[in-house]
Amino acid sequence: MPKVKLVPILEEVHGTMYDLVFKKTAKGEMIVTKKPDMSKVKWSKAQEAQRQHMGQAITLTKLALANPKVRARYERKAKKEGRRAWNL
Repeated sequence: MPKVKLVPILEEVHGTMYDLVFKKTAKGEMIVTKKPDMSKVKWSKAQEAQRQHMGQAITLTKLALANPKVRARYERKAKKEGRRAWNL
């Protein structure tokens, strides 16, 4: 995989463009991949249950972080651990 060092004008790119996905690894390296085609995937019952479980977790996280007092508590803890409040 080629490595690219970007000029300061364009230090970070993330998101999608056409069928390409731009993302950053945990180490800070840029990755460009082709967007996966999930249109023909048949999810198993366990996968459906897991996807529903994660959807509920995301909803609860959004609700918790919408409350300023709760968000402040999570941000303090996240800062100590070097993580994001969302990931806690």
